[in-house]
Amino acid sequence: MNEAYRLCHTYLTHLPKTTRYTLGTKIDNLFTDCLELALLASYQSKIQKMSTVEELNAKFDALKFFIQVLWDAKAIDTNKITRLSVHLTEIGKMVGGWIKHLQR
Repeated sequence: MNEAYRLCHTYLTHLPKTTRYTLGTKIDNLFTDCLELALLASYQSKIQKMSTVEELNAKFDALKFFIQVLWDAKAIDTNKITRLSVHLTEIGKMVGGWIKHLQR
């Protein structure tokens, strides 16, 4: 997740100012929230962990949505979104696997 954040942060710093301080800030905040929730969940008991991982999943879905909005607004080019999508897909699989593991 850290590598995806670094890549995303690099892209966000090159956005036009109007986008950087609206969508860029929202995306950056969601990404750091996801990192915090993943860290928090890793230290919690199994009972507490499920709700935290579900919250992580919801925040991660919101993050992907706002990145899509950024691309739809043509604030980020297709090559960058493609590189970022590879990482986001892998993170999504990991979060989904974590949820499935906890449900067993």
